[in-house]
Amino acid sequence: MDGSNALGEFLRARRALVRPEDVGLPGGGLRRVPGLRREEVAMLSGISSDYYLRLEQGRDRNPSVQVLEAVARVLRLDDDATAHLVGLARERPASGTRPGRRTPQVPAGLRRLIDGWPRNPAYLQNRYTDCLAANALATALTPNYRPGVNLLRAVFLDPAERALRRDWEDLTAEGVAALRSGAGADADDPRLRDLVGELSLRSERFRVLWARHEVRPRRGRVSRLTHPQVGDLALHSEKLSVEGADGLTLVVFHTEPGSRSAELLDILGSLGAPSAGGAAQERVDGP
Repeated sequence: MDGSNALGEFLRARRALVRPEDVGLPGGGLRRVPGLRREEVAMLSGISSDYYLRLEQGRDRNPSVQVLEAVARVLRLDDDATAHLVGLARERPASGTRPGRRTPQVPAGLRRLIDGWPRNPAYLQNRYTDCLAANALATALTPNYRPGVNLLRAVFLDPAERALRRDWEDLTAEGVAALRSGAGADADDPRLRDLVGELSLRSERFRVLWARHEVRPRRGRVSRLTHPQVGDLALHSEKLSVEGADGLTLVVFHTEPGSRSAELLDILGSLGAPSAGGAAQERVDGP
């Protein structure tokens, strides 16, 4: 992932996922590439084949929104992926002139807030899924919810995480799509490039998912866990962007009142987890 032609990489990847019959074209026959041909996308989008080729080759970096939306309809992109496509086409400064991103600081009030939820596991992560802070009950769910751990790396590479998560397949797909969504057009961010490079080498599933160029912002979901101490849990999560902080997301888990999961979460919290006070800490170094 060198980021030199992020728009073209996205178009090629998503074109390969669309079958001719999905867009009313006859299927079958010999095709050198999966999915649609360039000239088919161009025809269905109402633009010339040469112009579409220039888009994929990165020779036209300022297409109109109308053209991009027409291409998005042919590629069957949803609203999130269409917005991502438009973002990729926007002009941005060269990597040598872009200001570097500072590591966000965790506000003290936010740490106190997280600590003040003894019955709600909660943690804070940055755009790269580094855990920056967590409360005691979150760490009781998994020791990977602690400052200094990269959560995406843990989910893909730690066998204990795969054993914990009954919905591992869905979680990994959503995690990769969210990472790409958060990156936007900034595909040559050195921190992102290093993370993607490492996971691509060490995880075949990550490599396949990243190549699909799917985009999905972080949203709440139901996490289905099999915890080694208390058994099966179904936890709802809310993912809240922290205002005024670049890419920080607060994740809070909760259960249905009176449910078996609520009872088991209370039991987990009583099994010798450290007291909530001071459990959430700011990350002092990267993974």
